[in-house]
Amino acid sequence: MSKLQPNEKEAKYKKWIIILSIAIPLVVAVLFGVRIPNVEPLSFLPPIYATINGLTALLLITAVWAIKNNNRALHERLMTTAIVFSALFLVMYVAYHMTSDPTPFGGEGALKYVYYFVLISHIVLSVAVIPLVLITYVRALAESFPRHRKIAKVTFPIWLYVAVSGVVVYLMISPYYV
Repeated sequence: MSKLQPNEKEAKYKKWIIILSIAIPLVVAVLFGVRIPNVEPLSFLPPIYATINGLTALLLITAVWAIKNNNRALHERLMTTAIVFSALFLVMYVAYHMTSDPTPFGGEGALKYVYYFVLISHIVLSVAVIPLVLITYVRALAESFPRHRKIAKVTFPIWLYVAVSGVVVYLMISPYYV
């Protein structure tokens, strides 16, 4: 049996990257419109998933520090944990919205425009970062490190923005939770 070259290894995952990059936002959008009847709202979740977003940001920053200090093993563990945290965030976020009515933002003036800018950019970039994270991760698994580094330089700031802006959105909307 011949050993696969990095590009061949990456190609094995290409179909899954495409499927997940399309399916995750579609499933989230569909589930966002579903309300589970006769279930108590999971109102305790927003501070938990906001905290997970904050921890994801710290993991990402620490992972970059680890790789810059030649600690690949720590970098790998931190990045895998960041992916797990992002998935946990998504599950909790969807569960909350399936049991709770949306919370309208109550701020006024310029603050309202800032909130909606952060919210909309957060949502758009959270969809865009999915394939970037998957491609970056697969390139690392395939040991295609020059290609991994190249896309990681794009993925990192977007993923970090999504994690931090998620916390900012929570902090801005939290005074209006019912």
